[in-house]
Amino acid sequence: MNRKYLYFTVFASGMTTLAVELTASRLLGSVFGTSNLVWASIIGLILIYLTLGYFLGGRWADRWPRAEPFYTILAWGAFASGLVPFVARPMLRLAADAFDELRMGVLFGSFAAVLVLFVVPITLLGMISPFAIRLALDDSRKAGQVSGKIYAISTLGSFVGTFIPVIVLIPLIGTTFTFLVFAGFLNLVALLGLWRSAGPRAALKWSWMPVFLGVLAILWGRGDIKASQGQIYETESAYNYIQVQEIGGTRYLRLNEGQGIHSVYHPDQLAFHGPWMQVLAAPFFNPTPYTLEQVNSLAVVGLAAGTISTQATEVFGPIPIDGFEIDPEIIRVGQEFFGMTQTNLNPLPQDGRWGLAHSPRKYSIISIDAYRPPYIPWHLTTQEFFQVVYDHLAEDGVLVINVGRAPADRRLIEGLVGTIGTLFPSIYVMDVPDTFNSIVYATVQPTTVDDLYENFQTLYARENIHPVLLESVQRAIAFMQPNPCDAQAVEPASGCIVFTDDLAPIEWITNNMILNYVLFAGIDELQ
Repeated sequence: MNRKYLYFTVFASGMTTLAVELTASRLLGSVFGTSNLVWASIIGLILIYLTLGYFLGGRWADRWPRAEPFYTILAWGAFASGLVPFVARPMLRLAADAFDELRMGVLFGSFAAVLVLFVVPITLLGMISPFAIRLALDDSRKAGQVSGKIYAISTLGSFVGTFIPVIVLIPLIGTTFTFLVFAGFLNLVALLGLWRSAGPRAALKWSWMPVFLGVLAILWGRGDIKASQGQIYETESAYNYIQVQEIGGTRYLRLNEGQGIHSVYHPDQLAFHGPWMQVLAAPFFNPTPYTLEQVNSLAVVGLAAGTISTQATEVFGPIPIDGFEIDPEIIRVGQEFFGMTQTNLNPLPQDGRWGLAHSPRKYSIISIDAYRPPYIPWHLTTQEFFQVVYDHLAEDGVLVINVGRAPADRRLIEGLVGTIGTLFPSIYVMDVPDTFNSIVYATVQPTTVDDLYENFQTLYARENIHPVLLESVQRAIAFMQPNPCDAQAVEPASGCIVFTDDLAPIEWITNNMILNYVLFAGIDELQ
């Protein structure tokens, strides 16, 4: 058989295998999220399926060392890959509803069922490399050379398949069509291989496969990924599944599985009573007297669709605001659906740590709003990162962080306060009422909580102070919590460790926190 075409087939198979794996993460991510637990499940099971494929491929190749069964297996593997998004869709819709209602049995069952869908295509594709080695081997003395070349070509294909779906296809054509593009391409490679090695009749026997996939693409390729209440827009980017809902005139930005609200917008309203407005209170932790006019700049790491920047512009005036948001598609959605068009806002599609480190500005406030368990970028939690923050704050600057937590688990807050406390002289913690969020404030200058009280009294006595600002400061006072890492406390919290670039066990803390809440707190609530 043609050795060059065999190598090309191995390349195409390796490319499709990795593309299917990465596209699978997006298929599940819109419902189950993209946490490391989800990634571990996908990667782990796909490796098991590949292991099974390697084993079966070697046995079948020794039993039928011919090109026709080789390309037939490839054709079925490609076809099964194309079917995955269509078979998975009803299960994912069921899982999305279960997630909204926290029906954990249905949720976990759907997750397992979708992962099982990959057993057929990935196992069949795993058979290709060992089968190709057998077909290419015509001299046992060259077994090492031949197998090394086959696996090198397959791995090179996998390298290409790592980037094409994430960077190019998913943002352009979506998850379903990404599956179909790779499945259709590999199916054509298989049919051409059958034609070349076994004749037209062998290829025509399976020619219905790409036709069937094409019909599926025409009839059901497009359609809502989710059908949530009030959904007015959804899209996929290289980073996220993005959803916009409108309920009662208020718009909500949800990402991936949709359990968190990342931005809120109403054209005639500014007070949303969540964690965003607590950024406004940050500068008033400074020593008194501190006036509204002293706030002259703001940086937001985790801009999302601009709730913080909208509120800050309304309260502080058109101060310069740098908004770091790694996903440029979220910035576009914010501008189109959330009124994020303020002229003083500079949205920057950059990683927050890199962008802040390269900013020439020093800010009155730096807001970190990029945490939501389990999606907490560990590199935004370390001592080295907070040194960058400290270096980019003015002499009267204040850091403010929105931190998610469980009702009875404050280890993440303790670790962050312990880390920040190595750089900032004064730290304060408040719990946002009716949420699982806490706000951590840290001042560059030494301060006391009395400064906040006195600044509030001064603001309250002034005219024309925006009521949202007054409410923000008042809530900070009313819901203030003890500093868990205060050295003067009788029993400082045991979780007051210091996160560093070398050791930041964020995933361990967040995964443990979420699993404990889901498995135990939910049971207690039912009882």
